[in-house]
Amino acid sequence: MVNERDPMDPRNQSPFNVLPPTVVALAIIILGIELIFQAGALGLAGGQQGPGWRITTLEQWSVSEVVWDWMFDTRSAPLDQLARFLTYPLLHGSLIEAGFVAVFVLAFGNAIAPVYDTWRFLLIFFGASIDGALAYLIFFDSPVPLFGGFPGAYGLIGAFTYLTLRGLTRADPSKAFVLLGFLIAIQPVFAIVTLSGLSFVPRWIAEIAGAATGYALAMILFPGAIAGFRDRMRQR
Repeated sequence: MVNERDPMDPRNQSPFNVLPPTVVALAIIILGIELIFQAGALGLAGGQQGPGWRITTLEQWSVSEVVWDWMFDTRSAPLDQLARFLTYPLLHGSLIEAGFVAVFVLAFGNAIAPVYDTWRFLLIFFGASIDGALAYLIFFDSPVPLFGGFPGAYGLIGAFTYLTLRGLTRADPSKAFVLLGFLIAIQPVFAIVTLSGLSFVPRWIAEIAGAATGYALAMILFPGAIAGFRDRMRQR
């Protein structure tokens, strides 16, 4: 049982506390990349190449079924192609989409950061992104590349759900999965608002996989969880 006076208990965190640096940094990177795309599109940077920055970057750094098939067929895994699994959640199709993801990262990242420090937080976000991309590639044969931070953001929501079930957030544990289910259910709205409708149909599987991975990683990375499991195995 968590000490009610424990400052690391998320329930004891003030909503007005300074946001964790890692959470803020991730949101700034997401929005910063998008602002560069916006500047290029408006002709404020990049000259003649500026308007094409977004398309060029997405071609080179998003998760692509074509690249995945090539890697599978040739039994090769170049690092520059594997890097797509880490870069795609930082790239978005519009300012609105990047804004939604940044808000999710700030809100849910702040909620779980008291329990999951820098490396745990990043592992949850990028681990969920990687698993989301693998689910996207395995279950769908889509010509539309996967990009955007929603799978990683849903990983943070999955971790938040786990903490809620443990009674470590201000949310009602009896409604732990309601928020997650609601956010997944309204993804068609996000797809329309963020102008990503063409990629929504296969992308939902990436977001569900991201949420499930975030929940699982939250269990594994919970402070003391691995040591407790190791102790239980030794007692057998």
